[in-house]
Amino acid sequence: MTASDLEKITINIAPVDLGQIDLLVREGFYQNRSDFIRTAIRNQISSHAESVRQTVSRRELVLGLQHYSARDLERVREAGEKLEIKVVGLASLADDIDPELALDTIESITVLGTFRAPRALKDALAGRIRST
Repeated sequence: MTASDLEKITINIAPVDLGQIDLLVREGFYQNRSDFIRTAIRNQISSHAESVRQTVSRRELVLGLQHYSARDLERVREAGEKLEIKVVGLASLADDIDPELALDTIESITVLGTFRAPRALKDALAGRIRST
């Protein structure tokens, strides 16, 4: 994973908690604060893995990465279908997709995580996007 694949977040943390993190870093348990936080997040996600799996299944979500190219959307249009894109993770639309093609083939986009698409596509689909 490269730095461009990561999302930056900001958190507020109590001074005592931050001090304990810094102590663990200083003692060599973690490389830095970010390493500690990423590890803590992974541990929490792991402890709730079954709940995530059940919710993803029940709500018919894709867990992970979902990418669409113009060719993918052309196939959808040829089949006379419309997409309801539902992703936990990363959903992306390729640069080669024309806004008209997106409007013809994408009924809705729901993303818990990150949604990446060219500005023109985001603008065209604005009323159909539900992301966090």
